[in-house]
Amino acid sequence: MKLRYFIIYCLFFALLGITICCLILKFNKENSQEAYTTEINRLLIYLENNWNSISINEAAYEESIEPFEYVVIDMDDRPVLYTDDKVAKSVSAATTHFDIIRDIEIDDKVVGRLIVHNDYEEAIKNNNKKMIMLAAGGFCLMLAISVCYFIFLNKRIVSPFKKLKSFSMRIAGGDLDTPLEMDKGHIFGEFTESFDIMRDELKAARFREEAAVKSRKELVAELSHDIKTPVASIKAMAEVLSLSVSDTMEKETLESINKKADQIDNLISNLFHATLEELEQLEVKPEEASSISIIQMINEADYQKKVEKKEILDAIVLYDELRLNQVISNIISNSYKYADTSIEISSHFERDINDNDRYLIIDISDKGGGVPEEEIDTVTEKFRRGSNSEGKNGSGLGLYISKYLMEKMDGGLECRNNPEGFTVSVRLKLL
Repeated sequence: MKLRYFIIYCLFFALLGITICCLILKFNKENSQEAYTTEINRLLIYLENNWNSISINEAAYEESIEPFEYVVIDMDDRPVLYTDDKVAKSVSAATTHFDIIRDIEIDDKVVGRLIVHNDYEEAIKNNNKKMIMLAAGGFCLMLAISVCYFIFLNKRIVSPFKKLKSFSMRIAGGDLDTPLEMDKGHIFGEFTESFDIMRDELKAARFREEAAVKSRKELVAELSHDIKTPVASIKAMAEVLSLSVSDTMEKETLESINKKADQIDNLISNLFHATLEELEQLEVKPEEASSISIIQMINEADYQKKVEKKEILDAIVLYDELRLNQVISNIISNSYKYADTSIEISSHFERDINDNDRYLIIDISDKGGGVPEEEIDTVTEKFRRGSNSEGKNGSGLGLYISKYLMEKMDGGLECRNNPEGFTVSVRLKLL
């Protein structure tokens, strides 16, 4: 808010306050009570000179020629003359109303009393009414000015500030496409153009960053793919050599080479898949197929023959054969690595209460003790492994990629502990 507006606002209210105080003083001066000393003395002389004729009256009414109303009473407190009914007609009543009481004397003897009406109470009431009206008028005027000033502040400061705040929140939320409305008619107008230039620069910087990140990921994907070829060659040569040698030590060496080649191949595969997934290049093409064919996928993945029970219900489901094979192989391979127990596979149908679709649920369970409950929700996240994975090779991408692939097939993947170990549930959509 500019300083001159605030100074003008303060000066106006100071001037308004001074004006109200001056009006109050004026009202008090106008309503001060006059003494009427001369007039009262003149009336007393008249009453004393004509007392004999006046005293014989009984509450006679007479219009006052003086600037005040009055009552004349004798020593017995009996009114003999009055000019207005509102004037007190006894000494006690006059005292209560703060009226003026003067003695009527003849030859130094008090023969009666003059009661002059004091209109102080009426003056006070009138003065109070004027004060109330003045205060109410001043309050209404200040309220109206304050409302106008508030509207002015809201238009020139508050509303533009809210727009800038909303704009900054959109920028923080990632919306760099919506420009800021240009308006130089308010206090922040000079910053409007600068804020929008900042948005343009941030947008350009984001594009440059995304391009650089994508370029790095593409490079990693290309290198991962290129490395897989010589690793496969090393693995093949090791297998050929193992058939031609008879020395036990040489066979063990070749077997070790073969295992290390497998390890490198798995790591490169995980890195390659993760990079492709972030580049949105992992292609998933789900099709209608029989669930019975999944049994063959299980048999192919179970090269250690640890699956003791596999029950797959017959149904038509939606999946990509290549990707589902990858998911099942990954789950069984994890069971080999972390549990190394027998595996049981069962299935059942389930209806989703949210979308009312039906699914085939395949539960793959081992007896390896499971993972801590606080880690259940994190084992499917990228680069996250359970605490039971210590000392075992792995990158923490297997379940993450498997869950991603299942979601791409309109299904899902969930993990939980069972009474004896760990269970991975694969969800396939029924058709």
